[in-house]
Amino acid sequence: MQEDSFLRVITSDINEIPEISACLETLMRAHGFPEDDILDTQLAVEEAITNIIVHGYRDAGGEITVSCRAGNGNVEVRLEDRAGPFDPLTIPEPDLASEVEERKIGGIGIFLIRQVMDEIRYRFEEGKNILVLTKRKKA
Repeated sequence: MQEDSFLRVITSDINEIPEISACLETLMRAHGFPEDDILDTQLAVEEAITNIIVHGYRDAGGEITVSCRAGNGNVEVRLEDRAGPFDPLTIPEPDLASEVEERKIGGIGIFLIRQVMDEIRYRFEEGKNILVLTKRKKA
């Protein structure tokens, strides 16, 4: 029987990201997602986890709960953390038209997540940031 979900609790350490990427790959392959969808989802999740570690927890450290479920042609990844409230959807699109030297630093990771995922939802509930990323399987 194929797995339809996984749940991992990781520490705020970027060295834990490869395990999450491997779990995503296994789950998405089992559900017939094409390689591009898998790579896009891995990129988005890696970027989101990195943002939580670097900008959310900073040096304080903490845990990130990563849950994922697949079915009906979708994969949904839910990231929960107890860093300070931060809604990534409020970050404006970067100014890609200006010269690199003139651009503000930051925001590219969230821009990438918006580009490769089909749906992004955020809420702050019971002291937790909850970010949900959804990818729909290409036909």
